[in-house]
Formats: sequence, C-alpha cells, structure tokens
Amino acid sequence: MRDLFHLPSGGPYLLSHSVGCLPRRARAALEAGYLEPWQQTGGAAWGPWLETIEGFRAALAALIGADTAEVAPQQSVSAALFSFLSGLRAVGGRNRILMSEQAFPTVGFVAAGLERLGFETAFIPAARSPGDAANWESHIDGSVAAVVAMHVHSNTGVVSPLVEIAALARHHGAISVVDAAQSAGILPITPREWGVDAVIGSSVKWLCGGPGAAWLWLRRELAGVIEPLDLGWFGHEDPYAFDIRHFRHAADARRFQGGSPSIAPFALARAGIETILEIGQDEILRSNRACIAAFAEAVGRPIDMTDRGGTLCLAFDDPAAIASALSAQGFHFDMRGKCLRASFHAWNSPEEAALLGRTIADTRLAFRPAA
Repeated sequence: MRDLFHLPSGGPYLLSHSVGCLPRRARAALEAGYLEPWQQTGGAAWGPWLETIEGFRAALAALIGADTAEVAPQQSVSAALFSFLSGLRAVGGRNRILMSEQAFPTVGFVAAGLERLGFETAFIPAARSPGDAANWESHIDGSVAAVVAMHVHSNTGVVSPLVEIAALARHHGAISVVDAAQSAGILPITPREWGVDAVIGSSVKWLCGGPGAAWLWLRRELAGVIEPLDLGWFGHEDPYAFDIRHFRHAADARRFQGGSPSIAPFALARAGIETILEIGQDEILRSNRACIAAFAEAVGRPIDMTDRGGTLCLAFDDPAAIASALSAQGFHFDMRGKCLRASFHAWNSPEEAALLGRTIADTRLAFRPAA
C-alpha cells in the first residue's frame, strides 16, 4: 500500500486529517484528464474535460454506494454547504440551522451568512458531546430547518450518531446534512443507511485528492425540490440552450454545479479516490486500527476508538513539550491547541505507530483523549 503514494521526506507522515499524500497515479491522471486534451485540441478539450468531471462523479458515487446522478462536484465544503442550504426557505417559524459548537468553523460561517435570508444559527454547546444522541434530541424541534452534523469531529475524532440525528430531523420536518470531510476514505460513508438528506465532503484529506475537488451528495427525492441560489449554466437542465431569459434547474444533483467547473482538481481527486478504492476502505481502516493498537501497547495504556474516526486526538497539558519531542524524531503531525492530532493511513505501519507511542512515553507527559 505504501508504494502507491509519494511520501514526504523525514519521519512518519501522520497528517491524513489535513492533507493526504500524493498518489503515484496522480500525475498521469492530471496529464490525461486535463493537460493532454488542452495541448492536443485547444477549445475542443471541453469534451474530454467534461469526461474527467463525469469520471470523478462516478468514482465518488462508487465510494459512497450512490448513483452518479446524486453527486455534484463542488469547489469546497463551504461552497457545497451554501449551495445546498441556500435552496431552503425560512418560512412558518422554521428558520434555525442547528449544529454542534464543536463543528468545523466553516459550517458556522456559512450558516451565519444565511442569516440575511432569514435563518438563525443555533448551537449545541461544546461542553455537550455531539456523540450523544440525547444532546441532539434536546435541541431539535419544529423551529429547526436544517441540522448539520459532522460525521467525524476534527478536534476530537468523535463520531456523530447519524442514524439517530437523521431520524430526529425527519420527525420534526427538518433537513439533515452530514459533513464527511474527516471521514471519507477511512470510515464507510453510507447516506442511504444513515437516512440523511445530503452529505458534503472534501478530497484533500483521507481521499488523497488535493484541494479544490469537494462534493455534494443529494438524496434523489429532493433533487426536484431544493433550488439553490448559486446558479450557473452547468446547473441548467440544458447547459447549451443559451437562452439568457430562461433558466431551468437540472433534474438531478447537477443543479448544484453552478458555473464552469475547474478540471485539474477533479482529475487529481479521481486518481485519489481510485487509489483508495483499489486498496479498499475496509483495509485502510483495519490498518489504522492495527497501528493504534501498536501505539497503545507502546505507550502502555488502552486507547478506545469506539465511535471515533481515524485520527488520534490526545490532549496534553504541555503541548509545546510534546511537539518538541515529536519534531525531534521527524514526525509529521499537528497540534490543535493542546490537542495532538496523528492519523495512520495506508502508508503507515505498526512500527511507526509504536515509535510514536515510545516517543510520547519517554516524555512522561500526561495526556487524555480529547473530548
């Protein structure tokens, strides 16, 4: 598995939660899906370029067990969320967008921007775990228009109880949206099983596809109901109608595509997804858990990853000291405040995980799981 990626120099690379490593097939994919058609045909490249977009949609659909018609390419998670939520209407006292205060900040920023359309942003306090369905139940009522839940929370690794959240939203007549940026590629993404209305995600992290190639999955039954404000000719039922006075939304998820798509990011992202599919998400998760078990043995204490994503999130009272110790060993990692974040992907080994554990144990610094 390691041979399928280009790895940065130095020690173990543990930053899949930030930027996944470059797949070895990516350069050829960029050449074939973007540069070569441009070089060979100029303006006629749009045919092959759009095939590149369709290839990305098909690969993403295969990853999440969906139909291609349910997938819309997006520039970013923020753009995907705005495009989807902007199609809702704040009517009849149903105008709150609910999320955990532990959600990734961009989600809150998008919701705040929608307040000019009559929506309000509501938060479940950070002190109340988003992994506990009871905390969602106590905040979802008839005033909620949409519930936005992280599949995996970036600061703690906590997994939201998506089936329960979707059922609660449905019971109260609200739309449910899942942000899968921190889970796609390491945990199964199963929108239909969850019962949610939409899923948004990124290619830059565990999917090893680089930035600029996000995506939106939309439950097909909603395709004819939600009409986004972000319009463009690629969201038109017939992009080549060229009638400036009449816009008709595409019947499926393409209505969320907006204007002319970027091509290069989706050529790269397709290569990333296809690499993940070649390895198998189940195998990547199995390898991840084997690494965490090796880490736990080396550090001399159990690590419970029940209802957690693929990232170790450990809080230290002296983050500067632990960062110094890990940097001295060449580890690629990051700190979010007092929290060490370390992710084991397909290129990592139990030996690397054990080295991380021994390095931490040698510091004698106390740590606890982030919550």
